[in-house]
Amino acid sequence: MVNYTKYALKDSEELNTLLKDRDNIFVVACNKCFKEFDTLNEPDADEFAKLAEAQGKRVTGIAKVDFLCNQVRTEERLPDMIPEGTDHIAVVACGLGIQTVANMEVKPVLAAADSLNYTGYHGMALTKKTCGACSQCYLNLTGGICPIVDCSKSLLNGQCGGAKDGKCEVDPQKDCAWQRIYDRLKAQGRLEEFLAQPVQFRDYSRISHREINDYVKNLRERRFSGYYGGVHPSERKEITEDIPLAKFPEPEQVIIPLSMHVGKPAVPIVKVGDHVNVGQKIAEQDGFISCCIHSSVSGTVTAIEPHTHPNKGPGVMSIVIRSDGKDTPDASVKPAGKLEDLTPDEIIEIVKEKGITGMGGAGFPTYVKLKPNKPIDAVLLNGCECEPVLTADHRVLLEYPDAVIFGLQAIMKAVNAPKGYIVIEDNKPDAVALLQSKVKDIKNIEVRCVRTKYPQGAEKMLIKNVMGRMVPSGGLPADVGAVVDNVSTAKAIADAIRTGMPLVERAVTVSGEHMVHPGNFMVRIGTNVQDIIDYCGGTTGDDITIKMGGPMMGFAISDTNVPVIKGSNGIIAVDTQHSEEEACIRCGRCVDVCPMELAPLNFAKYVDEGDAKALLAENIRDCFECGCCQYICSSKIPLVTKIRKGKAMIREVK
Repeated sequence: MVNYTKYALKDSEELNTLLKDRDNIFVVACNKCFKEFDTLNEPDADEFAKLAEAQGKRVTGIAKVDFLCNQVRTEERLPDMIPEGTDHIAVVACGLGIQTVANMEVKPVLAAADSLNYTGYHGMALTKKTCGACSQCYLNLTGGICPIVDCSKSLLNGQCGGAKDGKCEVDPQKDCAWQRIYDRLKAQGRLEEFLAQPVQFRDYSRISHREINDYVKNLRERRFSGYYGGVHPSERKEITEDIPLAKFPEPEQVIIPLSMHVGKPAVPIVKVGDHVNVGQKIAEQDGFISCCIHSSVSGTVTAIEPHTHPNKGPGVMSIVIRSDGKDTPDASVKPAGKLEDLTPDEIIEIVKEKGITGMGGAGFPTYVKLKPNKPIDAVLLNGCECEPVLTADHRVLLEYPDAVIFGLQAIMKAVNAPKGYIVIEDNKPDAVALLQSKVKDIKNIEVRCVRTKYPQGAEKMLIKNVMGRMVPSGGLPADVGAVVDNVSTAKAIADAIRTGMPLVERAVTVSGEHMVHPGNFMVRIGTNVQDIIDYCGGTTGDDITIKMGGPMMGFAISDTNVPVIKGSNGIIAVDTQHSEEEACIRCGRCVDVCPMELAPLNFAKYVDEGDAKALLAENIRDCFECGCCQYICSSKIPLVTKIRKGKAMIREVK
């Protein structure tokens, strides 16, 4: 494997000079990137500490950090690592890592390593743009501010004389780098030492960093917009985004699993031979985290037996109903009355009794969300539909806007929230315009248009983007005063209140480059997936994958004789991804794109080593398996599969 490591410890003579008249040193080292991933902890920090202690210097501590140049992670973690009594921070990293620490200005920074010449991919750029380090590091002299990158003229020996009021004459919006250098060195008591240095020269035949710096800075600003990380996969929504929702034909038979939600499976309250109607309750929730289930057709219960589940595989108990073709509604299906006349408890009870779950994610029982037992400042409706290919929620927004708004108002009343947001990505301008026109006279509801970026629709990303609040590790949205629901969930709540119909059908996108006749459909729960594919003309091509859900978080299914469930927002036929897993090279890309600010490369390493304790320490449970890391991985490591295995390891240990 080619080693693209970007720094090496300075030689002993230079380090001895660096340490002269300096003491109480905290050493922070970057665990090298672009290298064979055999260990996390590099020896350079220990070598520097030994050299310093041999000179009689006090080392206050050592920290070894992954990807020190990752500004967001470093600024969040490093300050808590620095012990009391530290006077200087010695940074063992490439120039990017040194500058990242220096720009925090917590303590004077000593550059203990030199950048190396290399040609490789820089993790923060997330592209194939190459970068060559200059190997002429001035950061020790200039307090960690690079005169090559930060000065518009790349001056090495002081100001040009053209700065006005501390601003650069080339770019009046930019602070003069040399003024910043002087101010920092003066504050650190190092200015006289610097001015006594001999004149510095630079080999201008070496690569200029300015182009690379501007390029990476621009990409960072775009990626950090709204929330940390994220990716931009090909959307392919044009296949179905303009196709209206159509009523899918009523199936002759439905298979309704008793587990279509997070929590315990529901308990059947019907038996074989019973006649049921549309909307009739056929299974009761079992415990607090569970959900009622209703018949989606009228007909006869023919079996209660195990069947294959689209997400859980074989052996999931299900209720099989043969339709009588009459579509007779149950007597319990009747309006609940006006929203203004309902109490919060009555709204919650309706949501509970009508079997409504989250329809954009894991299927969490919605009534539980409506009982947060904490003050709620805002309800956020997720209309982003950030998964590529899928357009079902987009069509719900366009075709049922009043129901979506009604559902939001019901949720707001249930949790006593003073503010409501409908959050839509900017790749749906028609939906944004329509919903904005609908809420213009509703003072406490706002349509928030956000930048298209996956996974924008994840609830923690929505909260960070819209409310500027960070859900703590292991926490819930209610911990920061928020409730998040999907727009289709809001429509289901509206239906339950206005017509009394439980959650018995949902919007489903049937799409992908290999689907003959793609479309958007309102499909009864329990409808056979293969029947839907056949209705759409089947698929083309041989090497294809069928997924339930989107291409990023959907589940690949080899058996298409499975039912549509409450969380089934898509059935897609896409190219099979063939890739051979290679060794991790610690490029850092997975760290840069993880919206939860985790380190997925460590998950893969610890799963392979069977180290459940290390997985817990790395907060693997905060991962919601969005797939950004796997999408961006240069080594084609099946990170999501490994993460799921890691979570199972933890459950087994506990």
